[in-house]
Amino acid sequence: MLPPAASISYRINLFARTAPMNSSGHNQFRDEVVLVARIMLVLLFLIFGWGKITNFAGTVSYMASTGMPAPTLGALIAIFIEFFVSIAVLVGIFTQPLAVLMAVYTLATGFIGHKYWSMTGMARYENEINFFKNVSIAGGFLLLYVTGPGRYALHFSKRG
Repeated sequence: MLPPAASISYRINLFARTAPMNSSGHNQFRDEVVLVARIMLVLLFLIFGWGKITNFAGTVSYMASTGMPAPTLGALIAIFIEFFVSIAVLVGIFTQPLAVLMAVYTLATGFIGHKYWSMTGMARYENEINFFKNVSIAGGFLLLYVTGPGRYALHFSKRG
């Protein structure tokens, strides 16, 4: 009989699967998976950023109704980050620093827009879900910061 620690390790390894590796030992589909992840991470922001652009007056009005001190500026910042920064992340321009910006923005909008801790009933439940979705999305952006954009990205280099 195996000692308890070895037994646990054995069970974990038994179910562990690894992605197909290429001849150099790297994940064969790493770059493709990172590209799909970038698309999935920014899709929400592109959709709602575009909505803010096409209904700018409504966006400003909504932000004013939440008590935001400078709703027009807030709407412009939201549009810039949600739409234009997302496009940059999507195509792989300055991906890592922008992934950090997106993580911070996503956490901030969670704390600003989904204050479930001050609500009751169904509103609390719905906002708690959205708050923790924001936390999860921010985690995805932090992972993108660590992994980088992968091969399928527009890269800039300094020319001497």
